[in-house]
Amino acid sequence: MKFLIVIVGPTAVGKTSFSIEMAQFFGTEVVSVDSRQVFKELEIGTAKPTQEEQAQAIHHFVDSHSIHEDFNAGDFEREALLLLEELYKKHDVVVLTGGSGLYVKALTDGMAEMPQVPAEVRDELKKEAAENGLEKLLNELNDKDPEYFAEVDVNNPQRVIRALEVIRGTGQKYSELRKDSKKERPFNTIKIGLERPREELYARIDLRMDQMIEEGLFDEAESFHKFKHINALQTVGYKEIFDYLDGEYDYEEAVRLLKRNSRRYAKRQMTWFRKDDETVWFHPKDKEEALSYIKQRMEKGR
Repeated sequence: MKFLIVIVGPTAVGKTSFSIEMAQFFGTEVVSVDSRQVFKELEIGTAKPTQEEQAQAIHHFVDSHSIHEDFNAGDFEREALLLLEELYKKHDVVVLTGGSGLYVKALTDGMAEMPQVPAEVRDELKKEAAENGLEKLLNELNDKDPEYFAEVDVNNPQRVIRALEVIRGTGQKYSELRKDSKKERPFNTIKIGLERPREELYARIDLRMDQMIEEGLFDEAESFHKFKHINALQTVGYKEIFDYLDGEYDYEEAVRLLKRNSRRYAKRQMTWFRKDDETVWFHPKDKEEALSYIKQRMEKGR
């Protein structure tokens, strides 16, 4: 029997160190499920595992792709399943960790098949976003599909446009169409969620952002300014700095927005992960309790 230990939670909660300890205990490798850590060009703003951390356990899907390639949840599902097939030849257990909920769902449950929508629907949405900004489209999404609006990354135009493309093209809610039958997988999944009290988590998020800025986040973002239209860069941690560089607000406001939007992103991550009843929650310090739960689940699954 093969097992996939899935460790999820919001940004800055402590997933990396927790996952490394689990991987070391089981003598296995870590598969990152983070929609930005895959991009080799991005360093500071993605909070990747450090070289020291990656030396403690082999990590996959870190620095594996370029920002100039299209890479989405469907691509991750396909590539990660192929990777797991190889990893399970030498390990009975693999650790999967990250904060990209859609990518986690794609791998564990499979991606829902979406109906075809005429290309002009997406072209019109892109035009509206370029001319009027994203706020009007967000209001439309909230009105037509509040369930999906509650979980979508509002700073990711591609996700917003994709949902509205389906809604306009089919007249159905995007959230409903995504509720597809779960696909069979050749492994048992054990889901662990990491959480901290809100004040504790938010303090860690603010501290991490201060550290990123000190390490040169603004300079890193400036070096990618000419690529700001690329989807990989339309995310928290870069978008705020691009707007600052474009003169939309001053440095202090950029820092405030970086922290605020990171906290909001963490809240949306928790909204997503909390909906999964299969996830059992622990404080990152409670490694022994989590390990005991994992062992129990493994015994039942054998």
